[in-house]
Amino acid sequence: MTQIRLPRSDGTTVIHDLGEPAGHEKPTGPVEARRAFAAVHVVADPLADNTPGSSAVVDWDATLAFRRHIWSWGLAVADAMDTAQRGMGMGWEPTRELITRTSAEAKAEGGEIACGANTDQLTAADPSLAEIIDAYQEQVALIEDAGGQAVVMASRHLAAVAQGEDDYRQVYSEVLDSAQRPVLIHWLGGMFDPALSEYWGSSDLDSATECFLSILKANVEKVDGVKISLLEKEREIDMRRRLPAGLRMYTGDDFNYPEVIGGDGQHHSDAFLGAFDVIAPAASAAIQVLDQGDDERFREILDPTLPLARHVFSEPTFNYKTGVVFMAYLNGHQDHFRMVAAMESARSVLHLVDQFLLADQAGLLDDPELASYRMALVLELAGCPQD
Repeated sequence: MTQIRLPRSDGTTVIHDLGEPAGHEKPTGPVEARRAFAAVHVVADPLADNTPGSSAVVDWDATLAFRRHIWSWGLAVADAMDTAQRGMGMGWEPTRELITRTSAEAKAEGGEIACGANTDQLTAADPSLAEIIDAYQEQVALIEDAGGQAVVMASRHLAAVAQGEDDYRQVYSEVLDSAQRPVLIHWLGGMFDPALSEYWGSSDLDSATECFLSILKANVEKVDGVKISLLEKEREIDMRRRLPAGLRMYTGDDFNYPEVIGGDGQHHSDAFLGAFDVIAPAASAAIQVLDQGDDERFREILDPTLPLARHVFSEPTFNYKTGVVFMAYLNGHQDHFRMVAAMESARSVLHLVDQFLLADQAGLLDDPELASYRMALVLELAGCPQD
């Protein structure tokens, strides 16, 4: 049995006996009961200058290998999103390369890929609406030309300069009109990015929802679905009932995904989650049994992962990327715990210890001996040796 000595918040240490991995099995092809995207992270080059303010330097081999890992579990990859530190260290130039490299890898692997389109190539703090539209269209075209599906992300530039709902309607109408295939539209809440707290023209979520729905209804043929990241399941459930016919609701609710993906017998959400980067084997296994019509077993597999996901996405929520990369490090998907913009420091050591324990309880440490060894290295650097 693998053991490790772990520090606790009261200054004591405890000996923890690690459990066994859950032993989920990979599918023979993509999962089918739900369209399921894992929003994935990037692996930083550990020896490059990835300090705050520097241009991101990515370890492309490890980054692409992780995407192959996601596809191997029958899940789709969502790239160049906030989980990939878009706007938190990943500027437009490395993001452009990420989109082209991952899209090429998707073609080679036969994997499904969607990528985020934003306006982060703009340098002016207060661009015109026309410049915002052009920036969006440039990125949508890049993604589609590379073979991916575009995800129209919430723009900090638009949030800063929009004078009201009509500006959002104009921008989205022109951007969607230029798309060659239906896109996803992403509503990212202020808990993930405070700059977006008044998106759709209001800080009142009821008013913002009405604006959002009006844009969808006016452009229904250009929209595949919407991704909602507000961490409010009742709002998501209400909104998916009100979506125009044929549009999908992709949950971004990392706190309540088993319930909203499982559905209520009439409606359900598909998945577009950063949490699926962390729990990919369990997410795949759960949807595999849903493919077989076993709703009860679906919840039995997925519910035990919730404490881990809620911890990773705990406040301040935008620092969840640290926990995502830490999980990849523990499970051997990268050889180091270094991040773009040095975000490995965005969570405390005790927070990481609790994540380690929750991952073990969920059966999501693939190799307990390796995970324990790597946890011990992190503790050693923090002044908490094992002996």
